[in-house]
Amino acid sequence: MTKSFPCPRCGTPTTWENNEFRPFCSERCKLIDLGAWANEDYKLPTEDAPQEEDL
Repeated sequence: MTKSFPCPRCGTPTTWENNEFRPFCSERCKLIDLGAWANEDYKLPTEDAPQEEDL
């Protein structure tokens, strides 16, 4: 039995084994996700380090 999981982009059930686009279901979803990263659509919240004058 092969375990499946949802594609992180579109939710289509996909497998890890024998899937050259893993964790995505297709090249299309992989490229859409790469484009989102390149476009800075994904961001992590951060705090700036204190500046010397703030100390």
